[in-house]
Order: sequence, then C-alpha cells, then structure tokens
Amino acid sequence: MRTAYTSAALAVTLSLSGMSAVAQNTADACAALATLALPDLTSIEAEAVAPGPFELPAGPGGPATTAMLPAHCRVLGVVAPAIRFEVWLPEPSAWNGRFEAVGGGGFAGVISHGAMAGALQAGYATASTDTGHVATDLEWLGNAGRLRDYGYRAINEMTSKAQAVIERYYDRSPDYSYFNGCSTGGRQGLMQAQRFPNDYDGIVTGAPVNHFVETHFTQLWVALAAKPVSDESILSAEDLARVNDAVLAQCDTIDGVEDRVIEDPRVCHFDPAVLQCSGSQAGECLNEGQVSALRKIYSGPVNPTTGESLFPGLAPGGETTWSLVTSPGPAQIPKEYFARSVFKNPNWDWRTFDFADDIDLARRLTGEVLDATNPDLSAFRDGGGKLILYHGWNDQVIFPQGTIDYYERVEAALTTKPSTTNPETSDFFRLFMVPGMTHCRGGTGTDQFNTQAAIEAWVERGVAPDRIEASRREDGAVTRTRPLCPYPQTAHYDGSGDPNDTSNFVCEL
Repeated sequence: MRTAYTSAALAVTLSLSGMSAVAQNTADACAALATLALPDLTSIEAEAVAPGPFELPAGPGGPATTAMLPAHCRVLGVVAPAIRFEVWLPEPSAWNGRFEAVGGGGFAGVISHGAMAGALQAGYATASTDTGHVATDLEWLGNAGRLRDYGYRAINEMTSKAQAVIERYYDRSPDYSYFNGCSTGGRQGLMQAQRFPNDYDGIVTGAPVNHFVETHFTQLWVALAAKPVSDESILSAEDLARVNDAVLAQCDTIDGVEDRVIEDPRVCHFDPAVLQCSGSQAGECLNEGQVSALRKIYSGPVNPTTGESLFPGLAPGGETTWSLVTSPGPAQIPKEYFARSVFKNPNWDWRTFDFADDIDLARRLTGEVLDATNPDLSAFRDGGGKLILYHGWNDQVIFPQGTIDYYERVEAALTTKPSTTNPETSDFFRLFMVPGMTHCRGGTGTDQFNTQAAIEAWVERGVAPDRIEASRREDGAVTRTRPLCPYPQTAHYDGSGDPNDTSNFVCEL
C-alpha cells in the first residue's frame, strides 16, 4: 500500500477536522470538505449529488452526455495558478476502498468526466484534472509554468489533493491507489512512475505520448510526406484501402489465421512499390510520388544531413485509419506545439520544420517537462509499484514501435540496478501490444479488455498478468476473443478449433 500523504501541512489540516467525517451524516461530511486548507489550493467547493442522471459536460470534439450516477460527493478545486481538478466520492457504504485517478487526452484542458463516471459507477473514489488550462485556449503553450503544469505538475497536485480529500471524507486513506490513462493519459501515467514513484500502487498506461517531442515531429514528417505541395494529401482514402488490401494479402496469414489482423507487423516486410504503375497502367496503381510517400511514412523521420533514423513510423496493417495522411494539413497538436512552445510564433509555417536542427531545439526547450522517457523505474519498482502498458499496433497517431523501444530501454536500464525482490522487469512492468487496435480503442482487432482488473489482481493478490483476455464486438455482439500477450510473446493459434475463440491460442515467443 502506498504511503498516505502525511506531510506537515496536510497533517495539521487533517488534525483540525474535529469530529470524524464518517461519524457525521453524508451530506454534512461532504459539505465539510469545502473547509479543507491545502498547500497552493486557491478554492474548493463540495456538493452532495443525489443518485440519478448527471450531465457530463462537453469535451473537445464531443457533445455533452448524460450518465446515471450513484449518490456521491463532488469536490471541485483549483490549485495555483489555474489547475482545476475534481474528486468524486461514492457514499461510504458504496466505496470499494480504492482510489482510481484517470488521465486526459490531447492538450487536456478539460476534466475527464466520462472516465470519472465509469470509475464512480464501479465504486471507486476518482479524480481528474484539466492540467491547468481550458481546452479553447492555446496561449498557455507559450507559458513555461503552464507547460510544466501540463507536463507533470498538475497530475501530482491532483493526486495529493485527492488523497487528502479521501482521507478527510472516509476518515482513512484508500487501501490502494491506481492511475489509468491512455494517450496523453498514458504519458501522464509514465510520468508519475518516473517522477513520483510513491503516488500510486498500480498504473495502467495506454498508447503513451511519452516521447512527446519525437511523436510530434514524426506527425509532421507524415504530414509532409503525404502533402508535399499543398494541404491536400496525394494519397486518397481509396489509395490507402488498396494499400491495406495488398499489405493484408502479403502478411495477414503469417500468424496462421486469416482475420485481417497482423499479429506482429514487424514481420511484415511490405514494399509499396508492388503497387506502382508501369507502362500504360492507370487507376488501380500508385505513382512514384505516392510510393515514395508511403515509404517515408512506414520508415519514420530521417535526418536529411546524416541519414540517421530519428523515430519509428506507422506500422503496416492500419492504412485505412491513417488520419494523419488523409486529413487536410498537419494535425493541430504538433502544429500548435511547435509554433507556440518551440518557435514562439503562432503564425509559424509548419512546412519550414528542419529535421536536422529543429529537433534539438525542441528537445532543449521542452523535452525536460514534456517527455516521459526516463527508463530508470527502479524507485517505482522498489516501492512495490506495478505497471501495465498497452499499445495498439494499428495506432494511427502515436507510433507503436516507440513504445516497444521504451520498454526495452527500461529493461536495459534496470539490469544496472538489480532488485532481489523483482529481479526481472516483467516482475513489475509488462507491455501488451494489441494487434489491429487503433489509438486507445477501435480498429479491426480485439480492442476491449479489462486492464484495471489485471492491475488490481497484480497489486493486491500478486497475480501477474500472463495474458489479458480481449474481445471484439460488432453490432453489440462478441465476434472474436483473443489473448493479449506480454511482450515479447505473441498469440499463436494452436491449429485447431475456432480461430475466433481465445481458448485456441497460446502466448509464446
């Protein structure tokens, strides 16, 4: 169990609580939370929410929705200068004794109410933060303090404040504390393990943007490859569908099953030149420029001066979902990040990015606060922490090989800091690659699985995840089940039985 937050400031605050919160009625106990005085806390509100429909505010790209929530205490706070956070607390009789914090996405800027709702419905005390800015504002990208809050400070502040709120409300600390996030939330989870190893007992992190600088210059590389002249792509959706068909024709059955999913795309050595037009061909083929663009997208960025490979590209097999290729211009996040955080010019022309020199500039200016790439997880390991990392092989925006590279760097780093209780990296940290899955969910693979149950079994009962059962649903019905295997193992069909049934697969090298 993680050490409770018992700094001098928090200890004084909690000792002044007077009567135990659990001895008061629930509404009064909730209201009393508004009297908490915590370091750097500029405001705090608390309200008892009755069971029933609760409107979840709209987030970036999505409308407001309604969720049926149990009775709970809703706490809203602000940490200086502008880090908003919320903590939702189920009634004491409904609390499962655990705390699950949830991560954000993209540039954050909103509370992750949807993820909080799911955690609350399952009996967790839960928390989320906007990381110090609002989603509609991009000016924060040019502010070093706000960038630090987004990079790592906000999650740590949310965590300490949530722990204090939980301790006051229930008159005890949670039995176990967990963090669960994907994409930006995945980066946040790894940042916690690296910088604040005692915050959480277990961390689940998916498709992490932990190579922040590298991920975003690679997104620019993909955009420049596909849109060399204008903001319109030279590769249409129809072109990519044709490429995807050719990739699957060559590589789908390498794993022994024909299902339009490549178990490990690294064994698929596809050259788009097989589709290049010759002679009088037209229509059902690719021109030389399109083939060149695809090669660049698969390979990833290269230093134009030295020829050095800078970061992995997109994996073969997910071409029909390549939004970085088909959407007009570059993605917003790399464009705004480089314009405002690196070049300090909102009108910066993304086509001028120099892959020989500008990368080092970005790393120097922002890498320390935004990259979560430190491979030394020995403090997290030695404190008893457990970490599950997952990534979809068909991720269309975050480059999956980069996640494998990070895991292997952790393995290499920890050989120099051995542990008698956790001699192998896999004793506390396991990576699961998800064939066919796109960014965090979706795609052609088995994209539905319960990592929270897996991390709890590992943390609380010592049951390490030797495989995680996953499923695929179509029109509400389960159409396929498969095991997700701990890297470097992959799922192998045993050669008999239903290839859509997980019981006919084994995890092995």
